[in-house]
Order: sequence, then structure tokens, then C-alpha cells
Amino acid sequence: MVNAPRLTVSPHAFPKSPGSDPVAGPVAWRVSDGPVDYAAAVAWMEVRAEAIARGAAPECVWLLEHPPLYTAGTSARPEDLVAPGRFPVHATGRGGQYTYHGPGQRVAYVMLDLGRRSRDLRAYVASLEAWLIETLAAFNVRAERREDRVGVWVRRPEKGDGVEDKIAAIGIRVRRWVSFHGVSLNVEPDLSHFAGIVPCGVREHGVTSLVDLGLPVSLPEVDMQLRAAFEGIFGATTMEAAD
Repeated sequence: MVNAPRLTVSPHAFPKSPGSDPVAGPVAWRVSDGPVDYAAAVAWMEVRAEAIARGAAPECVWLLEHPPLYTAGTSARPEDLVAPGRFPVHATGRGGQYTYHGPGQRVAYVMLDLGRRSRDLRAYVASLEAWLIETLAAFNVRAERREDRVGVWVRRPEKGDGVEDKIAAIGIRVRRWVSFHGVSLNVEPDLSHFAGIVPCGVREHGVTSLVDLGLPVSLPEVDMQLRAAFEGIFGATTMEAAD
């Protein structure tokens, strides 16, 4: 963990095209206080993404926590589910492999109209990574992206040469050029829960969290920095009440 200055302008800005959005106004920003059922969250996202595609609702970011569970992306391998009976396992249409969600992890579901921003999916994923890196920089954590594996990583020299831990995961799905699913940032989850899977199929590296790095920050503090960093890359937001 080292000091990392905040960027004033992101090199991965992903704004709307001027005048291209039929729904006027900024991106809706929702925060759910209690744990949200995974299947219910996916159902809600699908409805909202369809409404965004029709121009009937504004783009949206939804911050939440889930009860402990594993999700299997479209590339998940059966052998990477190490403890199949430990927590519920949800097959999901997002890209990627197995991941864990649970209390103390901030999940951000991102529903953006890529048709009116950019249809470059690689650039979109890079912008999500930049968003997380910028957020972590606010807590003096130098996080990095890797060309050969998706997610956000922290070097751990105290554990040995070349050791890196994942602090945030990314898994997206796109339908009618509207994104859903999104990112998860480890704030204070029980890291032992990741032992039931091979996270994202990566066996060579581990996982970490802000608390594991010696930073006892709260979810509201993380949410504040997530919102500030998001606006610098994707544009303005406005609060929307969660159901």
C-alpha cells in the first residue's frame, strides 16, 4: 500500500454523446441499506436495462450488498467450485467465472446505454477498472489493472516477490447495448468465504480488502468516493430512492 495521487481527469472517460440521450438528466444513483436477494436484484436489473434501451428510464448505478453466495459466469469451470455446498450458487449471464458476494462487499450494478456512449466493450471495461482504481486512490491504495486478467489488483510485497491480491472484480453483460451487472469492491468481507471457489479462475493470486490492507473504512465512506470517481469518468449523477 503506497500513496497514490488522485487523477483530476480520467484517461478512460466514458461520457454520453452530446444530445444522444432521449431521457434527459444524469445517471440515477441508488443505494440499498440492507442485503438484497441476488435473484431479485438480477430481475430488477433486467427490467431497468430494458427500460433504458427503450428510452423510458435514465441510466442507473445501484449500490448494494448480497447475503453470502457464489455466482457462476458464462466461463465458469466446474472444478473451480471447491465447496459447492457452502453457499447458494447462482448461474448468471454475466461474463467471467466464479465470484463471491457477501456482507462487507460493495456491489455496484451499472446500467449504462453503451449505444449512446460507445459500443467499445474493451473501453467500457477499462473505464470500470479506472473507476475502481480512482476510488481506491482516495484511500491511498495504489490499485492496478492487468492486461491478462480482468479486475483490480494490489501488489503485496510483504507477502513475497510478485505477490498480488485482487481487491475488486468486474463482470458485465450487455443486452441491446445496455450494460448490467458490474463491479464488486472488497471493503470488509469475510475473506475466508472466497476459499469455496477459485475466484475468477485465477489460482496464482489471492484476494484482499480495504480492511485487510489496514484501512477500516465504512461502506458510506466508500460510496462517497465511488460516486465522485464515477462522475469524473461517466458524468453527473442524481440520487434515486431504492425500493
